[in-house]
Amino acid sequence: MAKLRSKSISATWGEGVEDCVLFCYQKIRCILTIPKETRPLPSPAATEVQVAVQATGLCGSDLHYYNHYRNGDIIVQEPLTLGHESSGVVTEVGSAVSDLKVGDKVALEVGLPCLECELCKEGRYNICKTLKFRSSAKSFPHFQGTLQERINHPAAYCYKLPPTVSLEQGAILEPLGVAIHGARRAALKKGSTVLILGAGAVGLLCAAMSKVNGAKKVIIADIQAERVEFAVQNKFADASIVVPMKRPQAIEEKLAFAKEVAELVKAQTEKGEVDAVFECTGVESCLQAAIYSTRPGGRILLIGMGSPIQTLPISAAALREVDLVGVFRYADTYKEAIELVSSGNPLLPDLSKLITQRFKGFGEIPSAFAMAGRVKDDEGNLVLKVLIDTEKRESHI
Repeated sequence: MAKLRSKSISATWGEGVEDCVLFCYQKIRCILTIPKETRPLPSPAATEVQVAVQATGLCGSDLHYYNHYRNGDIIVQEPLTLGHESSGVVTEVGSAVSDLKVGDKVALEVGLPCLECELCKEGRYNICKTLKFRSSAKSFPHFQGTLQERINHPAAYCYKLPPTVSLEQGAILEPLGVAIHGARRAALKKGSTVLILGAGAVGLLCAAMSKVNGAKKVIIADIQAERVEFAVQNKFADASIVVPMKRPQAIEEKLAFAKEVAELVKAQTEKGEVDAVFECTGVESCLQAAIYSTRPGGRILLIGMGSPIQTLPISAAALREVDLVGVFRYADTYKEAIELVSSGNPLLPDLSKLITQRFKGFGEIPSAFAMAGRVKDDEGNLVLKVLIDTEKRESHI
């Protein structure tokens, strides 16, 4: 577990700090203001550093808040700054901080646990009941996100980047942490056959981590042919499946469709089934197909967040001891992620290829969010990970 020095974070803001704020009033009337609030930001507390945020990737949860003012059952109740996949440069250091200095590049781990409960003591602080996570409306008052000019953040959750890791790569470490945590929970054995459902950024990262952890064959499935083609061409996966675009309504039709998908998976495997499935869509039919595709004693990693209530062929899992394993964010993954990205591991695909569109400045944030919700851009390029560069070129950095 990372060395944890502080549980608190400055609650006030300083002069001249812009951010991207989602306003939601009475859970009904909602508007988006970009940027443009200027809030007070004091000097960092003793165990904090002040960071000029320079690279932020947009996540599916950001899009849910942006478009629907909610993420699943979590509803925005007050102005909320979005963004949590971020890196930046240290601009000021608290009096008790000794391992970071002004000018250091850092990646930000944005979830702050209580450090006192049994889960935290076990190292499972990602499921701490009182954890506060930047850009999430789960806690109240909301913990503001990273699409800000500068933030104060506990130094214990700021990870220094080596010279070989760029700020863009630093922003990818957050979703990479989800894949690392998922791979740990999967307990993959060398030579495993793995199925990835969903070829978005997180699905591709789960495919990459499956390879790093010794999977012999990684199969990736998505409804978008271009995404699975990208995965195979760029060595994230070994085989691909384009899932038919069907929307069955009755449960019998849904289960029949799930079995159709399982047959497509079977055709790609030597034994007709897979050892593990990373379910990265949250779609009911995909989880149903995952159960039908997994071998007895295999595991299904529940990574995608979809409908909170789903109908599953549970006996098909229970009678074959197929484990449904929850995966929520990550815990103690940043150091491993930094080491992995900087090591030149030949099993790791080029993660920089995940960043497909880049936008500069707070004024481009609306365009960035609009792009992140698309499959392709105006030039026909695939949209995977949209990154916002908020570096101020006139600063001392």
